[in-house]
Amino acid sequence: MRYWLMKSEPSDVSIDDLAKLPNQSVAWYGVRNYQARNFMRDQMKVGDGVMFYHSNCEVPGIAGIAKVSSTAYPDATQFKKSHKYFDPKATQETPRWFNVDVQFVKKIKIISLAELRTYPELETMRILQRGNRLSITPLDPAEWKFIVEKLCHA
Repeated sequence: MRYWLMKSEPSDVSIDDLAKLPNQSVAWYGVRNYQARNFMRDQMKVGDGVMFYHSNCEVPGIAGIAKVSSTAYPDATQFKKSHKYFDPKATQETPRWFNVDVQFVKKIKIISLAELRTYPELETMRILQRGNRLSITPLDPAEWKFIVEKLCHA
């Protein structure tokens, strides 16, 4: 089992939105970075743990726990000409972008980016590294365990 931190803008899909969706599940669409795509396509497995992170908002931070609930499949938004994630180089035969489905597990009191920075146990977390802007990053099992056991309060 692997663990991931996945960023979503709450104005697009928040942890509350995820909890209200059918099957409490959403396609993690719109990723347009090759490294993040490769994490989904090549490494994510059903059941992997996800820290659901709110980004580009007043208080960025971990807002909930989710899990990967599907294997990777082509992101449908790359084929829709009217969609902001349309990619003219992508075809049904050779898709360029993939997503997985993510399913709600638990909403927590937000653990802000500022708070995450205060714990020496998390100092190597990728999201805390200078210049890291990836929307999906792997979490070390020790980071996952520390966050779940020490910081996750419903």
